[in-house]
Amino acid sequence: MHAEREAYLSLVAQGVGTSEACRAVGVNRATGYRWRHGRTSDNGGQQTTQRSAARRGVSARYLSIDERITLADLLREGASLRAIAASMGRSPSTLSREVARNSHPETGYRPHAAHDRAEQRRPRPKTGKIEASPVLRALIEAMLERRCSPEQISRRLRRDFPDRDELHVTHETIYQALYVQGRGALRRELTTALRTGRALRRPRRQPDQRQSRFTTPMIMISDRPAEADDRAVPGHWEGDLVIGKDNGSAIGTLVERATRYVLLVHLPDGRTAAHVRDGLLATIATLPNHLKRSLTWDQGAEMALHHQFATIADMPVYFCEPHSPWQRGSNENTNGLLRQYFPKGTDLSTHSAEHLAAVAAELNSRPRKTLGWDTPAERFAKLLSTTN
Repeated sequence: MHAEREAYLSLVAQGVGTSEACRAVGVNRATGYRWRHGRTSDNGGQQTTQRSAARRGVSARYLSIDERITLADLLREGASLRAIAASMGRSPSTLSREVARNSHPETGYRPHAAHDRAEQRRPRPKTGKIEASPVLRALIEAMLERRCSPEQISRRLRRDFPDRDELHVTHETIYQALYVQGRGALRRELTTALRTGRALRRPRRQPDQRQSRFTTPMIMISDRPAEADDRAVPGHWEGDLVIGKDNGSAIGTLVERATRYVLLVHLPDGRTAAHVRDGLLATIATLPNHLKRSLTWDQGAEMALHHQFATIADMPVYFCEPHSPWQRGSNENTNGLLRQYFPKGTDLSTHSAEHLAAVAAELNSRPRKTLGWDTPAERFAKLLSTTN
């Protein structure tokens, strides 16, 4: 009937009357009237149509009555859900859920009845599961008072009452009952039993909403030359800080991507943006120009003067994406090795520049599997001799 319905609606759109259009496609006049306006109720009133749904502002993500009629027609013609979804521009899973939820066990999928069921389920707000069940609410509150986490409560209820679906609830539902206004099914004072102790949820900022801590725009790692990614061309460095006791001291680390050669930056006076800028400039001053192609850093506040460093050193600085340490993999690995020499929780300002140079020399003399058991110092020496 899908083809006939489309032909009928096309004729009506061209100005053909209902009776004439019905005769042309070979259907009953009542069928044509239903296709055009939706079915009528027992008392003669008009049931929900796409136009009435649109007037109520129903989102387009919900299936309309026209889409349900099309789905029913194509199902009767034997089309698969995947083929129907492709023709309607919908996800196959959307149509699969629609048929499973709204089909009648005896009569199958009837579009108008399915639309009515969906409309009846849609109104909000609904009574929450915890609010509707005094038994479930009492169990949850008792476990919260014992300082169980919502996830522990959810899992334990499922284990203790495997056959009672009415007592099964997700941990997010428990959080919603505690935090969301209008869903206060649980006593608000129970939030103090949570490990965070917060009475309100703290929103998490999305990566695309992250506010830059720099006044000068960053150049992101996605704009870094492709030659730096495959490590074929030397002169591209990764940098970071190793932090000491109480965040009060630091050592700068630089790793050359092609050779894994390490330079350590002496920061005896602190790790402010000015200190890091000056320390980096002093450290790379002895490098030839062809080994100063780029520097990649994370978005730490110590690089707030990156534009000044890049201008003076003629060396562009690229920044990693937030929470993406793998984008500086060589540097992260080196920082782990450095903890053998500079343990966590120690004051790093006590180490002299000479001691840092000795540690770097020892690291650079270690054979590396990734270099075919050459040492970083041997690879780096070849680069310098070639230049000379």
